[in-house]
Amino acid sequence: MAPKLLLLLLALSFQLHLSFSGETSMMESVPDLQSSMYMMLDGYPCVRLLNLSGEIGCSNPGREKVVAPIIRLNKSNELSQLSAVLLAVDEIESFFARILNDTTFASNIAGVLVESEPDIQNKLEGFSPALKFPQSNFAPYRSINYEWNPIGTGIMWNTYNFPVFLLSKSSTLTLQQAALNNEKSKKSYTADVAEFDLVMQTTKAGTHDSESCLEENTCLPLGGYSVWSSLPPINISSAEQSKPIVLAAASMDSASFFRDKNLGADSPISGLISLLAAVDALSKGDIVDDLNKQLVFIVFTGEAWGYLGSRRFLLELDLQSDAVSGLNYSLIETVVEIGSIGKVLNQEAKNFFVHTAGTSSATNATLDALRTAQDSVKSDHIVVLSANASNPGIPPSSLMAFLRKDSLTSGVVLEDFDTVFTNKFYHSHLDDLSNINSSAIVAAASLVARTLYILSSGDKNTSSSALTSINVNVSLVEELMGCLLGCEPGLSCELVKNYITPATTCPSNYVGVILDEPSSTPRIGYVSDISRFVWNFLAEKTSISKENATSVCSKDCNNDGKVCIGAETDGKGVCVVSTTRYVPAYSTRLKFGSGSWTVLPPNNSDPMGLLDAVWTESNWNTIGLRVYTVQNSSFDNIVLLGSIAITVLAYLAIVITKAFLTKALKRD
Repeated sequence: MAPKLLLLLLALSFQLHLSFSGETSMMESVPDLQSSMYMMLDGYPCVRLLNLSGEIGCSNPGREKVVAPIIRLNKSNELSQLSAVLLAVDEIESFFARILNDTTFASNIAGVLVESEPDIQNKLEGFSPALKFPQSNFAPYRSINYEWNPIGTGIMWNTYNFPVFLLSKSSTLTLQQAALNNEKSKKSYTADVAEFDLVMQTTKAGTHDSESCLEENTCLPLGGYSVWSSLPPINISSAEQSKPIVLAAASMDSASFFRDKNLGADSPISGLISLLAAVDALSKGDIVDDLNKQLVFIVFTGEAWGYLGSRRFLLELDLQSDAVSGLNYSLIETVVEIGSIGKVLNQEAKNFFVHTAGTSSATNATLDALRTAQDSVKSDHIVVLSANASNPGIPPSSLMAFLRKDSLTSGVVLEDFDTVFTNKFYHSHLDDLSNINSSAIVAAASLVARTLYILSSGDKNTSSSALTSINVNVSLVEELMGCLLGCEPGLSCELVKNYITPATTCPSNYVGVILDEPSSTPRIGYVSDISRFVWNFLAEKTSISKENATSVCSKDCNNDGKVCIGAETDGKGVCVVSTTRYVPAYSTRLKFGSGSWTVLPPNNSDPMGLLDAVWTESNWNTIGLRVYTVQNSSFDNIVLLGSIAITVLAYLAIVITKAFLTKALKRD
């Protein structure tokens, strides 16, 4: 009650000040005063992640909020007190390197605030907080010291016991002014401070690895839902399902130092958009009605965190679960993965590199199909090149999981690079829409669509009417880029809203966490916007012609190979025949039961499980960042001493006055 009364008195005095100064702003409540005193800032936090051996990422060091003055660190600065350090993006690498090597300096870091700057990519040689060989422990070869990502710093894989936020553009301006104010008023009695609320439940509970935090329910496993679909739909009720499978794969999740600023435009969303556009091109007309092989498309999630999606998919195939009903691992003839393809320069020739997994008749057939597809789209000046033979093997990709399961797997990975990543912002918040070009994605989609048709039909005639009729919708590619890689229009675009009701406008391609028991028919609220969109998109594009579709989904729509698309938007949806499924994507070392997760012991029969880090994300109550002005403690001490002195003097004055008056009255 007393603090509220004090705030109201302050509000009254502040309001009187405004009235005397001629301003008309009125504050009528405590919240009004608080909003005038405290400015909430927009930002993207680095959060605490855990695995079986420890933790990475960021958190407040204890159970309380952290408050510290805001400073901009100059090269000559030595921190003498706890400080909230304001950094430009090009200072991040050297700053975090210093933290690791200078414990005295690190002990004075209360928090880190990273600025946003428009078009910063044009000013940087690169920025990648990932490792030089991402997820090298899953490589199906021994050369794990190879540097696919030579500019990788690995800073996102370290532990920081202080909060780190990436600021929005507006918040950047606010804190730049705050740092400038503090620099100008070093000798004054006030300072602008940042207050960090990044208290992690795992820190509060003292659970510092995945096994202990899952036991104490202070974290959740990383994971989500992959999506697969077949073209044409598979007749699951038929006893004859012996067609060889051509599996086309892409990924939908990326990683970043900052949890929710995580687009992954080139790596891997350019490949996802290319695959979706290829599916759209193949769905036109009746060219897939009489294919010799079964086309299956799969979009994995969780690949940035130990290939969660592809490894779980392979396990579900072994278990023959409902999530993969209609598929048989032994029938997968070849895997065609579309990786990072968005940075192929718009030059006279668009060069794509094919990374192969060994040599086999199926792999050679895929290479031949790619070259035939290249020849059939001469007007686009597409060139398919084999990756350098000196490479140790395929680059980081979902195909690695297939090869670790079976080294004889036939497959290729299509990329925009040969020996090292061309993406200078791999697993960085800067891998955004400005980092790719639509012409590269259109070219890759054309190449992939025609290659898949050649592989599944055997039609190698570059001038056949069926092959030349497969054309990519350029407008669709550009629309997908706007929907999946920005906030304007973002997920509020018409294409997405035709299928789902998105939870947010701005997309984030972070894998997220599994919220409930994994299922092949999960509740909509437990599936990410991107996964739900991909599911609906693929379900429609791979469905049997609309003559067989009903206008409204009924209760039995999920029977006989039917699925309901677009039900989120109007509560009704359309029932179509399509083989499109969700596949849970989470660690193969985890089991859900009785409302909680347990870590399974390692299994020698599962070599990839032995490498599984079992990634989890800490829970938290709130995350926030705000700035306000405080008085210097020394000034508070002076005020306190002055107040005590005045009180003592007032007391003495009263005593003396009383004595004087008493004496005077006695005389009278």
